[in-house]
Amino acid sequence: MAALIKDVNLDSVKAKPLTLKIHSDYIAAYGENKEEYEYCMTEYLRMSGIYWGLTAMALMADLDRMKKEEILEFVRSCQDPVSGGISSSPGHDPHLLYTLSALQILSIYDEKLSDQEADKVVGYIKSLQQPSGSFVGDKWGEEDTRFSFCAVASLSLIGRLHEIDLEKATNFVASCMNFDGGFGSRPGSESHAGLIYCCVGYFSVVGRLDLVDADTLGWWLCERQLPSGGLNGRPEKLPDVCYSWWVLASLCMLGRLHWVDKEKLCTFISACQDSEGGFADRPGNMPDPFHTLFGLAALSLLGEPTLEVVDPTFCMPRKVIDRLGLNPQRLTVS
Repeated sequence: MAALIKDVNLDSVKAKPLTLKIHSDYIAAYGENKEEYEYCMTEYLRMSGIYWGLTAMALMADLDRMKKEEILEFVRSCQDPVSGGISSSPGHDPHLLYTLSALQILSIYDEKLSDQEADKVVGYIKSLQQPSGSFVGDKWGEEDTRFSFCAVASLSLIGRLHEIDLEKATNFVASCMNFDGGFGSRPGSESHAGLIYCCVGYFSVVGRLDLVDADTLGWWLCERQLPSGGLNGRPEKLPDVCYSWWVLASLCMLGRLHWVDKEKLCTFISACQDSEGGFADRPGNMPDPFHTLFGLAALSLLGEPTLEVVDPTFCMPRKVIDRLGLNPQRLTVS
């Protein structure tokens, strides 16, 4: 008996046009009421939340609606004076994830750290590299390829990539490759589209995409597309708008973006828009800034003309990456 494919049914869902104003209104209003339960309960990821909203607005060319000075003051208030790392909110422990989000925010606004601030960030990141070449996310010691990407992306944004042991770091990420061409969180871990993005992004930043089996991995990534057009993160899972980004960005870096059915994917992403603004993980669910950013970013990769061009490695407007003089590696298919 054939196994049933886990998917969503779009038969009763009407295609929705991309209306940027309602999405801009949604992001601009998000977090205005700082007494709301949802806002208070997301303090532990506030820095990344600001990055998601800010980048979504930048892709919609509506950055002026965000409160720049308030955001910049918040970012600087989150740098730990001792370790140099940056936290999700004041009073929280610093972490590589939030350090990268903070540096992405500063880069979008063309704001630079002082030499002293940059030295502290570099010192923090260097302190998290392990003898194996891997990185832990914070002082609590969780090892994960996500943090390898966060480390090199952060250092690249401030022009200090040479400060870590790149050879060891690269060897560790390469050791996480699986027989299917994918990557997991550490050697032997299951391939997962989010972690594949981090590993392919890592190799893109350091210029070593030659270490990836692009055809085998590209095939695995394309198999994530379901009959609805949506993409999942691993076999037997439901589609999710955020994987539209993780999978497409990886394929873009590998020069194989044309291997997916773009029209069907656009239909799925469109169906995940909420009539009040924002994108949800799947049609009919509640929207949030996380899925809103990655829905918009995926549509940008798919060539949506009303959006700014997004960089697939850094998930920031391409013009920001060009301004910084960065040149992440991309593969091409002849």
